[in-house]
Amino acid sequence: MRGRENRNLLVMVLPALIVGAAFFLIPLARLAVVGGTGRLGLEAYLAVVTNRQYFEALVSTIVLAVLVTAATLAIAGIAGVFLERNRFLGREALISMLTLPLAFPGVVIGFMVIMLAGRTGLIGDLGSLLGMGRLVFAYSIAGLFTGYIYFSIPRVILTIMAAAEKLDPALEEAARSLGAGPWRVVRDVILPGLAPALIASGAVCFATSMGAFGTAFTLATDIKVLPIVIYTEFTLLANIATAAALSIVLGAITWITLAASRAVAGATAAAAG
Repeated sequence: MRGRENRNLLVMVLPALIVGAAFFLIPLARLAVVGGTGRLGLEAYLAVVTNRQYFEALVSTIVLAVLVTAATLAIAGIAGVFLERNRFLGREALISMLTLPLAFPGVVIGFMVIMLAGRTGLIGDLGSLLGMGRLVFAYSIAGLFTGYIYFSIPRVILTIMAAAEKLDPALEEAARSLGAGPWRVVRDVILPGLAPALIASGAVCFATSMGAFGTAFTLATDIKVLPIVIYTEFTLLANIATAAALSIVLGAITWITLAASRAVAGATAAAAG
């Protein structure tokens, strides 16, 4: 009986193992091997900190991802709780509009940023009409920040709304009855309740911002982030080993972030419970 159960379990798990090996483990292992076969050898994995260009790109990428994550959590956190707790005319249309960017690839979002803040963008036109000069920031880190915020908010706001639905209003009423003000209720009741969702969605937002390429490629005039550097090394310089090593480093950072978030979110959820 036990043997039959094990066989059935193996049959159910086997397809996932095959797909995981074929599309993840084997290509990743190959990428890791290629990263150490260049003229630098295994030192290619240290190039991201020893080479000034690579290091600056890594720092820019991490700082951008952190800022995007913080801004997204603030905006989507407030909006998600509000939308979950209030019913009003046009609410469903507003939610649909906020989640619309999920339907767009990164390249399209990049073009939208150009239409907003490019050389012929709406912001520049308004600045010229008001006599403030033409403001152009689409092709800089500020433009990339705008694009990343645009596609990050939908991914976070849906998670926050689902978590806010599970918050117990009785806890907030109890806090108010004990004399807690609005900010105290937010700090001591709402935020701890939303903490697992904030951590999990924030980690996904960070990982997406670290590795996003389409938007950066569309806007990459004065932008030096690690995905663009990897693309340049691979396609323009034919430096395949370095591109592979940088890819492994980028993947390792995002994987560690996601793994840490799962551990912290689980511990936070257990503490809150």
